[in-house]
Amino acid sequence: MERSTATTVFECLASGHRLDIFRLLVRHAPDGLVAGEIGGALGLPPTNLSFHLKALTQAGLLSVTPEGRFQRYRAELDLMTALIDYLTAECCRGNPARCLDGAINDAKRRSR
Repeated sequence: MERSTATTVFECLASGHRLDIFRLLVRHAPDGLVAGEIGGALGLPPTNLSFHLKALTQAGLLSVTPEGRFQRYRAELDLMTALIDYLTAECCRGNPARCLDGAINDAKRRSR
């Protein structure tokens, strides 16, 4: 992933509504949801929702498929995974597995 792509994704997700939409669609992956279901789940009016869905789609975070009169939105999990890889690529001097193992162990210790 290029730095400019990562920056675009982070800028898009800096909106609380967009972050909520993306997280909702990640929970409903791979099937996704139609716009009305997203708006209903998050309490967003259609015009506001449309604005945020358009921004997320333009940033590459969502794909959209027409289904008759409806639009089905899905989280682009490949982009999400690429972003995580980009963020952790240099972790622990280029050994991200070591960092992630440590983070998992730290989380287990805190939950006890």
